[in-house]
Amino acid sequence: MTVPNTVIKLHNTKTRKKEVFTPIDAENVRMYVCGPTVYDRAHLGNARPVVVFDVLNRLLRHVYGEDHVTYVRNFTDVDDKINARAAESGRSIGEITDETIQWFLDDMAALGAREPDQMPRATEFIPQMVGMIEGLIASGHAYEAEGHVLFAVESYKEYGALSGRSIKDMIAGARVEVAPYKRNPMDFVLWKPSTGDQPGWASPWGNGRPGWHIECSAMSYELLGASFDIHGGGNDLMFPHHENEIAQSCCAHPDAGFANYWMHNEMLQVEGKKMSKSLGNFFTVHDLLEQGVSGEVIRFVFLSTHYRKPMDWTEQKAKEAEKTLKGLWDLVNNCEPTHASQDVVDALADDLNTPMAISHIYKLRNEVAHGKTEPGVLLASLRLLGHFHFQPIVGSIAWGQVPEEQHAAAMSIARRWMKLRQDKDFEAADLLKQAAVELGVELSVSNEDGRQRGVAKLNGPVDLALLEALK
Repeated sequence: MTVPNTVIKLHNTKTRKKEVFTPIDAENVRMYVCGPTVYDRAHLGNARPVVVFDVLNRLLRHVYGEDHVTYVRNFTDVDDKINARAAESGRSIGEITDETIQWFLDDMAALGAREPDQMPRATEFIPQMVGMIEGLIASGHAYEAEGHVLFAVESYKEYGALSGRSIKDMIAGARVEVAPYKRNPMDFVLWKPSTGDQPGWASPWGNGRPGWHIECSAMSYELLGASFDIHGGGNDLMFPHHENEIAQSCCAHPDAGFANYWMHNEMLQVEGKKMSKSLGNFFTVHDLLEQGVSGEVIRFVFLSTHYRKPMDWTEQKAKEAEKTLKGLWDLVNNCEPTHASQDVVDALADDLNTPMAISHIYKLRNEVAHGKTEPGVLLASLRLLGHFHFQPIVGSIAWGQVPEEQHAAAMSIARRWMKLRQDKDFEAADLLKQAAVELGVELSVSNEDGRQRGVAKLNGPVDLALLEALK
């Protein structure tokens, strides 16, 4: 493989400085990002890390090659919030998590996010978690107490290094669970007992379920190895989740380094205020899509602010983004992508400086409008940012005449159709395709980025209720 000519620099939370990114193995650059707990629709804040690390995923593939990146993002499908939702709704846990995972994938696809290479569910890796916990007990880093297994924080001398806090400060500033069986108030749960209707698995410590933190350590180890390149997530996860991941992983595999680069995106506000149900400014991605806000618009607003700065979602920003994107689409909708502008690539390589990349997009827009740059360069640059991979409009239909929720539903059908084809259930796939055609939706296979996926083309507005029934 040729040495990349683009130098990527990333701000490493671990060292608190921007560093040149040097992968462990340039043939297989590995990244793990903490995914959602699946009990409800993804709110707008949940979507920010998805978009941020989608851009990083695209950049890494651009620099190192499409087949030389492994991106893993998990689903937490065992959690007390899920248990509570099942109890209050009377529905099964499996039904709730399956539905919520599909909601999440549909909503993130509407924002232009590629699906990661692997999307493990926590419940698929319970034996690996049990094995890791057994190892931590054997090495003196964990202990059993009253049916629980807890990690002994004082056994790991570097605890607090990621977040820059001492154990004393963490105890004073954190809401820690007070339990008589804990040796130290900061010790955290690796395994806890299950009773009644709570999901549970057999273990050496009785019927129970894992704590939240152990799942990411076990899954990243199984899928990426004891040492990998990048670990990402929102900065609300830095403590305690990521701090605990580091402690248990480094103690379980003391000869490895776990993640070399840690990246955290800042939080999101709405009209200058923290998003809150009590303030009436809490909404999900699905809410916006149903209101007719394009996924392209949501993504563009996100990328207009650097990922390490707080992002303020405003209605005015959304309107301006829509106007900008319409103008860009008019310039590129009849061309094929060629190569991304090196200025855009370099901006992204500088710690994902998406605002700078967008400023170069504006420059390209002006050059294309005056015939100084080929529109294919502009389209390729926009696609590197995750825009216009699938046509937001078709043919002569004006932007917005096909509502975003209809497009999202059609894309969900396309993914289901592709899954049937991959499972070699061609009869069911053909029936689904024919039913879609009758509704005015054309299904086809795209080889974008060298990966096959299903694509839906709408030739005009369709019946949303009928589309939803096909999903």
